[in-house]
Amino acid sequence: MRLPVAPNRELGQHFLVDENILGVIGRLAELDPNDAVLEVGPGLGVLTAYLADRVALVHAVELDRGLQPHLAERLHGRENIELVFGDALRLDLGALDPAPTKFVANLPYSVATPLIVESLDRLPSVVHWTVMVQREVADRLFARPGTKAYGAVSVLVQLAAERTGFHPVARTVFRPPPNVDSALVAFRRVALPESFGATKDVVQAAFAHRRKTLPNSLELAGLASRRKAVEALAVIEREPNVRAEALEPAEFVALEQALR
Repeated sequence: MRLPVAPNRELGQHFLVDENILGVIGRLAELDPNDAVLEVGPGLGVLTAYLADRVALVHAVELDRGLQPHLAERLHGRENIELVFGDALRLDLGALDPAPTKFVANLPYSVATPLIVESLDRLPSVVHWTVMVQREVADRLFARPGTKAYGAVSVLVQLAAERTGFHPVARTVFRPPPNVDSALVAFRRVALPESFGATKDVVQAAFAHRRKTLPNSLELAGLASRRKAVEALAVIEREPNVRAEALEPAEFVALEQALR
């Protein structure tokens, strides 16, 4: 299949081209005619057009301005698409109007994890995510404690959402095909802990030095002294030699409270 534009290798572009996957995305996203959808990385506009035909508005955020002529042509006639060119990690996505209610995207691999994590508390209007990501990232989002895949992103996502769907994606739906497998993951927002921002700091510090015990990792990250961390762990009935990957997501909320 010949592409209308050449992928930008520096940006690691792998364009979604197989429209057969769109129905799966639509089902997992539980699209509603009243939805305002945030899409990051529209690429050739295949998913963008599909979404625009089914929801009230699509905010499509694209880093590569070189795609503007193609997107304008592909999406011509659809008045419910707001194209925004810029870096999604730097833009104030919270200022989008109307505020997005769903996040549906084939996310660029290099920014998928930070985009998901930042959206949890910075986009409170988003109640549902359906994201296509690298399979390794997909496995991390809802990994269980004690597993190799379990990490900071697992804890933060699971404190903010519950998984509603999962679908492996073949490499052949992209051009050029990536060297890694992908997957669609869908999840729905649950009530955020009141102290989510402070808990996020604790989680990121706890996993910053994964091979260290949790008190040592928190001290090395400058978040708390080892003594204070040991005392806080005692409050939540955990041993001082425990590592971050042993704690359940809810235990990090309790740990943050004990560290105050």
